[in-house]
Amino acid sequence: MVDVLRGGNGPDLFFLHGAGGVTAEDPFLTALAQKYRVHAPLLPGYGASDECESIRTMLDFTLHSYDVLDALGLRKPIVVGHSMGGMMAAEMAAIAPHDIDRLCLLCPAGLWLDEYPMPDIFSMVPYELPAVLFHDVEAGAAMMTAGADFSDLTFLQNFLVQNARQLGMAGKILFPIADRGLSERLYRIQAKTLLVWGASDRLTPLPYGEAFKKGIAGSELIVIEKAGHMLPLEQTDSVIQAMGKLK
Repeated sequence: MVDVLRGGNGPDLFFLHGAGGVTAEDPFLTALAQKYRVHAPLLPGYGASDECESIRTMLDFTLHSYDVLDALGLRKPIVVGHSMGGMMAAEMAAIAPHDIDRLCLLCPAGLWLDEYPMPDIFSMVPYELPAVLFHDVEAGAAMMTAGADFSDLTFLQNFLVQNARQLGMAGKILFPIADRGLSERLYRIQAKTLLVWGASDRLTPLPYGEAFKKGIAGSELIVIEKAGHMLPLEQTDSVIQAMGKLK
């Protein structure tokens, strides 16, 4: 079973989340739903989606995403992916270039630049992550812990189990590095592609955005100030406004 968050009205939009997952209360999804009919599947191991041991490689993740797209009856929706989800969205557009017309990649993973090695988030403890993911570290830490009561042992146990499930799935394509050969396939993408990057991204810094732009013919790169890797949360309105270029 694949859990799919759906809502809103307008053009169909297929959203692929990052390694941290996504919830129905996500403010970015709420903002998207004001302009689009949003379909946001949760990867196996995330939320209520069943785990799936047969998903092991980048190709498995990509085909799984297409299977979900087909099951939802969607034909050429706008495809949007953030971070790990952006990596999968780019792979979808590269593998089947005639099936995706409009593509928005929000600071996607998937490339490796020796001059700008990505931090290993899998080796970090939670309190270290805001400094890597957010422009405003203090506000980011507050976002990450909102509603969390780690003194509640039941909550803590559920949190740790869910976190382990999610990182176990994400680690299949992100650990130890996220390079799965995507750079060699970017030339196949024919979709109108918008790249949106946070100027303060410390996980996938701006040179990665420039590398994606170089690899995808005709793509446009928009840089948003006062935003880090979690720019959909830090600068929601600016991201939504930038996405208007895909119309």
